[in-house]
This record gives sequence, C-alpha cells and structure tokens, in this order.
Amino acid sequence: MGEHACSLCHIGLENVSVVRGGQTLLHDVSMHIHCGQLTVLIGQNGAGKTTLIRALLGELPHGGEIRHLDGEGRDLPHLCTGYVPQHLQFDREMPVTVMDFMAAAFSRRPVWTGVSRKTKEAVLAALEDVEGKELASRPLGRCSGGEMQRVLLALALHPAPDLLVLDEPVSGVDQNGLKLFLDTVVRLKKSHHMAILLVSHDLRLVREYADHVVLLDKTVLCQGSAEQVFNTPEFDMVFGSGNGEEEG
Repeated sequence: MGEHACSLCHIGLENVSVVRGGQTLLHDVSMHIHCGQLTVLIGQNGAGKTTLIRALLGELPHGGEIRHLDGEGRDLPHLCTGYVPQHLQFDREMPVTVMDFMAAAFSRRPVWTGVSRKTKEAVLAALEDVEGKELASRPLGRCSGGEMQRVLLALALHPAPDLLVLDEPVSGVDQNGLKLFLDTVVRLKKSHHMAILLVSHDLRLVREYADHVVLLDKTVLCQGSAEQVFNTPEFDMVFGSGNGEEEG
C-alpha cells in the first residue's frame, strides 16, 4: 500500500532513517502528511513513533529527506511546525494563570512587568480558536487534562504552523475532554488547511477521526485509510487479529 502522487501540498518523507549508537531506530520511512488531512501514526511501543516525531521537529539527525512540497512537487520555503506533547511537566502550585503562561510565549516582555493589552487580545484570540477563552484567568495547575491540552494546542498554533504534531495528546483525558479536543482539531484542520500528524494508541479514535493511517514498526509496514490498514496482515501481526475495534 505505497504512497502515490497527489495534487495537495504536503510534507514528504523519503527513505528517512535514524541511527544512534550503532542502533537503527528507523529505516527507509517514506510517507506523505497532506495539508488539510489528519494523518495518524500507529504502532506498538518501540516502533519508532517518538523517534520519527523528533526527526520531524529537527531534534534528531536523520538520513533521507523531509521536504515541504506544493502540489506540483516543488519545494516550499521553511516548514513551520507546531507541537503538542503528551504531558507538560510543571509545578502545579505555581501562582501562574493560563494568561500568564501564554503571554510569556506571545511576548518578549517578562510577565511580571505586566501583560500588554495587545498580548492579552492575542492570547484570548488563540484560546477562542480552541474553544478555551474561559480558561484565561484559571490557574494553570487547576486545569484538567483536557483543558491543559487545549492550552498547549493554542500555543502550538501560534504562529500558524504548516505541520501540527500531536504526540498522544489525549492520553489520560476523560471522554468529554477527548471529544472536545479532537473535534477542535478537526475544525482547525478544515479552517486552517494544515497538515496534522497525530500519534495514538486508541484504535477506536483512529477509526473515527483519521483521514490517513500509517502503521510503523521502525519502517512503514502499510498505510491508507483506517479500514484498509486494519484489514492487512501487517496490522494483525502487530496488534493481533480482531483488534481493529479495540483500544491498542
């Protein structure tokens, strides 16, 4: 189930390999992450998903090519990438509001000198984009898992990225928070026409939301729609027969 030429702008990975300490972490990974689509990366622990993300973010040296291309296959200048991690480690007792936290990223001024009206407006607009405007005055440590992920999503969208990478962002989030977060991502995908790469172990979520699925085990085993991938021998080999309806 190989990748084929298309008329959409995309991030193209061609024969991407990562070797560290003499160990091959990824080899010959070729795939496209299309603008206006949600691509979901699946695989077991140790399959190389985090390594691939770090290569995309420029944190790991790699072989092969990662290119930002238009629909005619021509290189586009500078790939702007937004990133939402699985968790944010911080002291939950810090007297910092969501507004303070985001203002520090939106402005070069130290937060303790005050937040300008322009910065406040920018933060509120970013939060509104992820249906989180009411969170502005909330202490950061009092945000639920789903609320925290929406705050991080708002940050990842400033400035507007060409590629949005979501590394298991709804792990441990309750069902209401999960649905709100993913519905927001789908809306942003349509309105901003950005390429989105989501890493997920939840195969029910993958079936419901993915436009394109890539099954990874240090290389691409198969890719296509969720139905196509879930019905391959490669999927059965990785997850076991019948797991297309279950959480991985």
